[in-house]
Amino acid sequence: MADVYAKSSGMPPDGNVGTKRVRERARRNYRHIEVRPYAPNLGAEIRGLDLAEGLSEAQFEEVHHAFLDNQVLFFKEQSPIPPGTHIEIAKMFGELHFHPAAPGKDGFPEIFEIHAHAGSKIANGEFWHSDVSCDEIPPLGTMLQIHILPDCGGDTMFADSYAAWESLSEPLREMLDGLHGEHESEHIYRGRYSDRGMEDEGKVYPSATHPIARVHPETRRKALYVNRAFTTGIAELEPDESSAVLAMLLEHAEKIEFQIRFRWEQNDMAFWDNRCAMHRALWDYWPAERKGNRVTIKGDRPS
Repeated sequence: MADVYAKSSGMPPDGNVGTKRVRERARRNYRHIEVRPYAPNLGAEIRGLDLAEGLSEAQFEEVHHAFLDNQVLFFKEQSPIPPGTHIEIAKMFGELHFHPAAPGKDGFPEIFEIHAHAGSKIANGEFWHSDVSCDEIPPLGTMLQIHILPDCGGDTMFADSYAAWESLSEPLREMLDGLHGEHESEHIYRGRYSDRGMEDEGKVYPSATHPIARVHPETRRKALYVNRAFTTGIAELEPDESSAVLAMLLEHAEKIEFQIRFRWEQNDMAFWDNRCAMHRALWDYWPAERKGNRVTIKGDRPS
């Protein structure tokens, strides 16, 4: 029997620990916000500001740096953000994205209300995904504040898509670089929001083809851009080849060493980068209620 208590070899663990990104975030000198690493591989907590009051230009610059360094930010000790303020903060990062299927919040069409309760037939985000990757121009990032929480459960998982790409073998990266994933949404969105009054007879839901190795337009790093919810095939491969390779990539992208798990507290806001991170919301709290406001920022065409 192997000695599972044997002394460590001293070698670093697999995953994203010790990468350039981790070293860079430790060197930044933040003056207007407090940034605490959430985990060695991914994420940071942001403290020292109340988003309900908006963001100053100085705070925005530092939040933007932290966002690029850490891929997902968790704003702690927050007040409820007024819908108009939530929208204005998101606009500082770019033009807003409108969901192709879900209804907007009354009076604020830019806001997608995330809400699951005892009568819900679905809860959003139950499978690993990058938000609306089926769009030709998918979202840059998503800002979600949760106002109502179950007593326990309702955590959100995040996974590092940079690390997923970088940890593939060099021959496999060479094969995949230049191939494209097929992203579809008909199988997800058709009839999904009928309980919110959305009729979609005759509506055409988006589909798109994106590089499997996506280059982040700001950091210039490559990320593995496939996900279980939307990616249905690989354009350049035969169907049996596509199924086999895609299944392997999805399993790889969801490996536990790339993941973190965030436990929400009331009025926390999470801001994640859809270009280099996936997420999955756990619906393990039925029949309890979970509710919040989400604003999404439009991105660029993946390359």
